[in-house]
Amino acid sequence: MRIRDRFAKTEARVAPYAFVSPFFIVFAIFGLFPLLYTAWVSLHDWSLLAGDQGYVGFANYRELFHDSDFWRALTNTVGIFLLATIPQLILATVLAQVLNARLRARTFWRMGVLLPNVTSVAAVGIIFGLIFSRDYGVVNWGLGHLGVNPIDWQGHRWSSWIAISVMVDWRWTGYNALILLASLQSVPKELYEAARIDGASAWRQFWSITVPMLRPTIIFVSIVATIGGIQLFTEPLLFGSGVNAISGGNSSQYQTVAMYLVQQAFTGQRFGYASTVAWVLFLIIAVFAVINVALLRRIKSVE
Repeated sequence: MRIRDRFAKTEARVAPYAFVSPFFIVFAIFGLFPLLYTAWVSLHDWSLLAGDQGYVGFANYRELFHDSDFWRALTNTVGIFLLATIPQLILATVLAQVLNARLRARTFWRMGVLLPNVTSVAAVGIIFGLIFSRDYGVVNWGLGHLGVNPIDWQGHRWSSWIAISVMVDWRWTGYNALILLASLQSVPKELYEAARIDGASAWRQFWSITVPMLRPTIIFVSIVATIGGIQLFTEPLLFGSGVNAISGGNSSQYQTVAMYLVQQAFTGQRFGYASTVAWVLFLIIAVFAVINVALLRRIKSVE
């Protein structure tokens, strides 16, 4: 009887850990190990074909901080990230508020805003490449009616940033709006009723009730958007064309850090240097995430 009791007690202590262990095992194999192995590779002169060419310490990191191509790619990444993420979060919040109102066919509209996210990103890149085409694009056609000369959207830094940002916003705004909508529906209706009785306008209710109550969700959405924005790769790659696609144009005017990483790894055959770029990119994402949380925590809660 004592043995059975001991076995039952041991089982009660061990069972919870056994149930959650598959996640940690899979994470250790496919998440933690590649992360640590990449750190090890970044300290070596590692070629894609020849393998490890020797330990170089922090030489790759020193070279990276003096690499003008990397800093140009980082500038492009931050620029596109700011142009895309800030309007995206604002539009998603406003769109969530609209979808939470009493609309006819609300389910249809809520499903509709998710369609851009489920559309193939390759199709999105091709279509937006045509929309922002210099000679036959719809955007330049519309600007022509306003007296604006055709813009080479791929040929200049700012124009390419704007075009890629529009592509990213079109794809992800609806997705973030649905996440915010789910949180918005949990806000007590009594708060809005009390605000209306006190004479608060719709804008005042939105700013003083909706935004503070959505603060945890806004923090989550902003962090996810930060991770995706700093790692931006597919949209600018598909926006380009020809042999200069991975280079981000003839002058690398829209090459992101993720594109530069892939270029170094597979075109330049420098896995050690590419691993260094990957780790620096990880630290940049962490810094931006902390900044986002610090700024969003300044949103006052409803008293």
